Amino acid sequence: MGVTISDIAKRAKVSSTTVSRVLNDSGYVKEETRLKVMKAIKEMNYTPSAIARSLSKSETNTIGVIVPDITNSYFGEIIKGISEIAEHNNLNIVLFNTDNSLEKELKAMKSAKEQRIEGIIMTPGFGEGRFNSDYVKIINNLNIPIVLVSADIKFINLNGVFVDNIKGGFDATNLLIKEGHTKIGILTGLLSSDPVIDRLAGYKKALQENNIEVLEEYIFNGEFKFSKSFEITKEILKMKNPPTALVVCSNMMTMGVVRALTESNKKIPQDLSIIGFDKLQYLDMVGLNITYIEDSPIKLGQSSMEMLCNIINDKSKHSIRRITIAPKIICKGSEKKNRQNV
Repeated sequence: MGVTISDIAKRAKVSSTTVSRVLNDSGYVKEETRLKVMKAIKEMNYTPSAIARSLSKSETNTIGVIVPDITNSYFGEIIKGISEIAEHNNLNIVLFNTDNSLEKELKAMKSAKEQRIEGIIMTPGFGEGRFNSDYVKIINNLNIPIVLVSADIKFINLNGVFVDNIKGGFDATNLLIKEGHTKIGILTGLLSSDPVIDRLAGYKKALQENNIEVLEEYIFNGEFKFSKSFEITKEILKMKNPPTALVVCSNMMTMGVVRALTESNKKIPQDLSIIGFDKLQYLDMVGLNITYIEDSPIKLGQSSMEMLCNIINDKSKHSIRRITIAPKIICKGSEKKNRQNV
C-alpha cells in the first residue's frame, strides 16, 4: 500500500483535513503547521494523486474527444490538432472511439460526465434517425460544454467548427468541368451525413451553373466504406456510358476506387479522373498523386480545442460559437481529362 494522507497526518501530528489543505493550497494553515506537513511529506516520499487533487477542486483538467472511427487518418489529424492546443493549455485528453455506433456514442458522453470531464469535442456519427428528441435530450442534460468538429447535429444548436462542404463539392466539380469533363459522377457516403449532403449539393450546383444535366445514374452511394466503393467502381467500369471523372466524398472511399482501378489495369487519369476529399498520405508514398479537397483536419482540431478552452474559461453565459473553414483544392494531376474520351 502506498503512503496516504492519513499516514502523513499521523507523522505530522495534525488532522487529515489540514494535510489536504496544505496539498491543495486551500484554507488557512499556520506556517509552522504547514512546514511540519511538508517535512512529513518529504520524509515519507509521498506523491499526491493528480486525480484526487483535481477532484477535490472539482477540476480534472481533462477533456473528452469522441470520434466515429479512430482508424481513419482524417480523425487522427483532428486529434493531433486537438492535442497540440490541449498540451499548450495543460489539459489532458480522454479519447472515445464509437465505431459510428449510436450506443457507444451515448455511452461515451455518459462516461465523460461521470469522470467530471470539463468539456467534450465530438464528431457525431451518421445514420438515419440518429438525431431524435431523446438524443438531443441526453446532450442537453450533460451540462458539459460541447464543441462539434467537422459534422453537425440536427435539431440543436451547438458550438462547433465546420467545413464549407458545399464549396468543396462545387470546387471539385467545377475543376473537372474546366478540364473538359462533362460526364462527371460523384461517389457519396451515407446521405444521412450532413457533409455528404452538402458536397452533393455543391456538385449539383456546379453542373447546373455550367448547363450540364445532373444524371441520377452518375450519383453513387459508397457508404463511406472501402469495400462498397471498390464494388461500385468495378460496376462503373462496366457501364455503357460511364463517367470520365469522379468526385469521391471521403478518403476511405478513394482508397476503394484506386484499388478497383488498379486491379482492373486501369490508369488515373487516363481511364478515370478522380478528385477526392481529404489527404491520403499512403497514396503519395506509392506514387499515386490524387487531387483532393483539403479541409485542414489539423486546423479543425486546433480551432475546436481553442474554442472549448475559451468556453471553459468564460464562466459567464455566452452565445453559441460556430466557425466555418473554407476548403482548398490540392491539384496533383488526377483531375486531367484524356482528350480521346468523349
